[in-house]
Amino acid sequence: MNRILAVGAAALLFAAQLAADPLPSWADTEAKARIIEFVQSVTDPDSADYVFPADRIATFDNDGCLWAEQPVYFQLVYALDRLRERAEADPAILTSEVLEAAAGGDVKGMLAGGKEGLMEVLAVSHAGMSVEDFQADVLAWLESARHPTTGRRYDAMIYQPMLELLQYLRAEGFQTWIVSGGGVHFLRAFAAETYGIPPQQVMGSAAPTEYRVIDGVPTIVKLPGIEFMDDKVGKPVGIDSRIGKRPIFAAGNSDGDFQMLEYTMAGAGPRFAMLVHHTDAEREFAYDRDSHIGKLERGLDEGPQRGWLIVDMARDWNTIWPAD
Repeated sequence: MNRILAVGAAALLFAAQLAADPLPSWADTEAKARIIEFVQSVTDPDSADYVFPADRIATFDNDGCLWAEQPVYFQLVYALDRLRERAEADPAILTSEVLEAAAGGDVKGMLAGGKEGLMEVLAVSHAGMSVEDFQADVLAWLESARHPTTGRRYDAMIYQPMLELLQYLRAEGFQTWIVSGGGVHFLRAFAAETYGIPPQQVMGSAAPTEYRVIDGVPTIVKLPGIEFMDDKVGKPVGIDSRIGKRPIFAAGNSDGDFQMLEYTMAGAGPRFAMLVHHTDAEREFAYDRDSHIGKLERGLDEGPQRGWLIVDMARDWNTIWPAD
């Protein structure tokens, strides 16, 4: 009985906090005002812009949008750790210059292979594991690994303002989806606990898999290679395949998200697109046009004239990280 009362009290407190300020870590700037105005307009039954709950779909990139991505993608850090271990046991897995560079710690050489090269590293380092074993290994890695500059757990390098935005949207009847260029099984290992987004609402790049019965247990096993790249033009394709309708809200941070935002805004009725611009070198990182990852150029040039919100991290966010 006491537990039921405690849960009810927590729910009432959360509702009161949302009513008072749904985005407390956001500064009182135009960015916050535009987000709240949009959400209120599509959830008010008396509004001309009202959208039925079934159509309130919001999609979010992960790297650089929900959590940090510098100095390299966090999944890549995990993959490099595991690739080195596997290469020591079997050097024959290093079948390309990208893989050889990765195993040797040559990050610049590895990045020269582009997104495809990164996915090759991810696929080879993860291949041969069952999905369950892989995700358990990811969680074990997250327990011990630490970011090289902040010293924080990688799954604590998430953006408090974006967590609040996710909670706000869900409280207003939105479905929140991750649509990321990162590996889908990697993301699904922690997305529910970290973001409150269940595995079935996580989309990402994928390596081939196959069904096997191992020691009498039906199992899905990860294979080498790339089956689907959930980046750039792949994002709208994945959204159509998995969700089956256009989002009305989309958020990203790089030109890899451009087509997702463009696709979202092309639908009928009220729409919202936003890009997180990394402008805060003191509290996080500052990068855009010349970055080796998370490059933001076309979005900066075309986004404002398309009506997209460009969130200035230094100006629009009072807080970056959740409290420890």
